[in-house]
Amino acid sequence: MTRPIHWRTRSRILPLQRTLVMGVLNLTPDSFSDGGAYLDRRQAVEHAYTMVEAGADIVDVGGESTRPGSLPVPEDEELARVIPVVEELAAGGVVVSVDTRKPKVAAAALDVGAEIVNDVSGLRHPDMRAVVADAGAGVVIMHMQGEPATMQQDPRYDDVVAEVEAFLLAQAELAREAGVSSEAVVIDPGIGFGKTVDHNLELLRHLHRLAGHRYPVMVGTSRKTFLRRITGTEEVHRLDEATAVTVALAVAQGVAVVRVHDVGLARDAATVAEAIVGESPWQA
Repeated sequence: MTRPIHWRTRSRILPLQRTLVMGVLNLTPDSFSDGGAYLDRRQAVEHAYTMVEAGADIVDVGGESTRPGSLPVPEDEELARVIPVVEELAAGGVVVSVDTRKPKVAAAALDVGAEIVNDVSGLRHPDMRAVVADAGAGVVIMHMQGEPATMQQDPRYDDVVAEVEAFLLAQAELAREAGVSSEAVVIDPGIGFGKTVDHNLELLRHLHRLAGHRYPVMVGTSRKTFLRRITGTEEVHRLDEATAVTVALAVAQGVAVVRVHDVGLARDAATVAEAIVGESPWQA
């Protein structure tokens, strides 16, 4: 099967001849690595442009923490956090993704210029599928076992790779049945979302299997707890270095998009990996 060479979003076509870097912008007080750093709108926008200058192709704006143990944020509060920042960045020409599980938040963000919906719940809500389809938006369908509040209590799988793969392909098919273009869909195995360290490592070893399907693959390993446990460090810059290793290995397996906090480091890691691999795995 010929792999896709672009990702179709609401009003753009993003080429996949090289790895795309999605920069993380958390507008939350309790995210696991940078909670509270960008609650101020001006600081948030400035940081977004810093990431763009460092090489971010997309800025992923989120107003609800989905770290292990986190509880849902009221819809009005999430809207108040997210929409002004999305609107300002989109007006400035930034390709914006909205990181939300709520259809109304996704719809409002698309209305003010967001291009992509990044749904950690994997489009389980039929209304979210309808929102994406109606807007012609790009979408990231992610796997998560359970809910953020409980997902890390006792995650279990018979075969984590097969089960995650089956879920993602099934949800992508539901999206297509709802009217979402197959060219708009990106799939994400959901590293750290209802997985143990061993589950995460097994998925990372088999990214090539996910990348063998018709949909581009996104991976988000940035500053995740499994890296803390492997390295034994709490120092953020060392977690960014560990993240860069996962980025390079993911790129070598055909991953199309990486979601990170340190954009410059990830961009360099991806570029070096692409040079070693040779022709991009995502070129037809």
